[in-house]
Amino acid sequence: MCGIVGFWQPKSQSENNLELVIENMTAQLQRRGPDSSGIWLDKKTKLALGHRRLSIMDLSSAGHQPMLSHSERWVIIFNGEIYQLTALRQALLEHGLQFRGHSDTECLVEAIAIWGVLDTAKKITGMFAFAAWDREAQELYLARDNMGIKPLYWGIQNHTLFFGSTLKAFRSHPDWHPQLEMTSVLSYLRFNYVPGPLSIFKGIKKLQAGTIVKIDAEFAITEYQFWSLEQVVGQKQAVESEDALLEELDGLLNTAVKSRLTADVPVGAFLSGGIDSSLIAALLQKNSTSPIQTFTIGFAEDAYNEAPYAKKIAQYLGTIHHEYQVTEKDAQAVIPMLPEMYDEPFADSSQIPTFLVSKLAKSSATVVLSGDGGDELFAGYNRYVLFKQLNKIQYIPLSMRKCLSYLIERLSPQQWDHFAKFLPAILQRKQWGEKLHKLSTILPLEALGVYEKLISLWEPADILVNAPLEIWPPAWSTVHNLGLNDIAKTQYIDSLTYLPDDILVKVDRASMHVGLESSVPFLDKQIVEFAWRLPENAKLRNNTGKWILQQVLARHVPKELWTRPKMGFGIPIDAWLRTSLKEWGGDLLSDARLKQKGILRSEPIQKRWQEHSSGKRNWQYSLWGILMFEAWCMQWGIN
Repeated sequence: MCGIVGFWQPKSQSENNLELVIENMTAQLQRRGPDSSGIWLDKKTKLALGHRRLSIMDLSSAGHQPMLSHSERWVIIFNGEIYQLTALRQALLEHGLQFRGHSDTECLVEAIAIWGVLDTAKKITGMFAFAAWDREAQELYLARDNMGIKPLYWGIQNHTLFFGSTLKAFRSHPDWHPQLEMTSVLSYLRFNYVPGPLSIFKGIKKLQAGTIVKIDAEFAITEYQFWSLEQVVGQKQAVESEDALLEELDGLLNTAVKSRLTADVPVGAFLSGGIDSSLIAALLQKNSTSPIQTFTIGFAEDAYNEAPYAKKIAQYLGTIHHEYQVTEKDAQAVIPMLPEMYDEPFADSSQIPTFLVSKLAKSSATVVLSGDGGDELFAGYNRYVLFKQLNKIQYIPLSMRKCLSYLIERLSPQQWDHFAKFLPAILQRKQWGEKLHKLSTILPLEALGVYEKLISLWEPADILVNAPLEIWPPAWSTVHNLGLNDIAKTQYIDSLTYLPDDILVKVDRASMHVGLESSVPFLDKQIVEFAWRLPENAKLRNNTGKWILQQVLARHVPKELWTRPKMGFGIPIDAWLRTSLKEWGGDLLSDARLKQKGILRSEPIQKRWQEHSSGKRNWQYSLWGILMFEAWCMQWGIN
């Protein structure tokens, strides 16, 4: 994959050396594109484009970027992949085009030259973020794929338009003077990530998925939406038989996986042994003429170790399987890298194993396929099952629910954990007491209030000094107009917030830090649209999510190899914060340090830190968010 960056300052009186500035900015993307570098300047209008390349298709110089169209009217910098290349290439040949190479970048820029940016975006299937400069009209277009797989930041500061794959690339521009956006800090404290369209800095936004913006020399901005999940969820539900739906999904997934094999470099797959990754690996092996490479990491702690399950799937499929047993030292060595790896504060602790499995995969592959997106599209998260169960609880009088909540809280999580040891094995769960206490907080609430409580790590106004008015992500307002039930509402919000701004950010930054491309077949446009046509019963059945995916997987892998409770991709942060990371955490969260900086209130943070350190409560997720924020501020010089 690649990294893109650029700036435009048509009204600036600055005497900056444009070439030197864009070269320095482009150099910051070296990890995203280790194979080659290129820049392009329009000195008259003071526009500069930079590109770092990770070569996937057409490894020759014919795939070099920035790339001009044959007419030389259009210049493009492109991060991503276009998947229906054969059909797109044929359509361009019919227009009389003579290709110089066989890269998807050339197809993209020539398609834009013929059909324009908006119509091209509607035609293509892929993951992408690109900037296209119309030299004749002197207009710049920025575009991002339909599900927000590839990142694109943009905004205006000091009469300069900045745009690119990463915020860190902007630091090399002399007119870049970032300031914290406190509304974004507030959202981060709730979610442990910064939801789009916000970014952590004032004046800089994330381009929303399925969106194009056109900017002219006066910095007038026109926005176009070429694809919208809001429109997709309004489709009529499928009326086909279950067998027909299974056949259709199997075919769509097979096509999506097969199209991602079109590369001039080795392609492999992440494999955890769960439903999503096992299905992707099975289809990848089915479409490969030789054993594919699969990758997993294991941990000494059984509660976090999926490696034995992955190994069984790999053996059945006949893949060349790579497994690495991660030590506590290995995992903790990654922590100092995280603030630089992630441009914004980011605190999904599975970022650590994601980086480690990416590092492992890079040794044998340049492209890996992952199972991300399956949970959001096919109702795989435990909270969706919980919502189905809570629908029944809503019929219980509110007074009784409040009483039950009170009774649960009479015992500590540790006491509930003690009693849980006497339950039948089938009812055993990790952190039983913590989950009961979380249940106690949501029993008195209605549907979206429950969801809000489940995904909120802090009530931000309680710990942020001078907290601004909270601005919720746009999905929270649009969801009310779609006529969805409670489960579908949460899937919709997750697909527009948690998926692009947590899950996809986590994988993109971790994999690109080692120069590895991660591709996500489940987020193929046709599969997303298919998933939203499905009736709920095809996703959730018998208190289990992803029913239809399980039926498809059973066609390729025996059920006994993957039927097991859902596991998260995590690490024992809770225990480490009480032991090997206790000194590090205590320093970052010290009362004196927090008060001196004056952004966060020390008292509630100290209370949770003490409760966690003593083993009284497990606050790992909310504390990890504060720790990553403080570490990020240190890395970026924000005191």
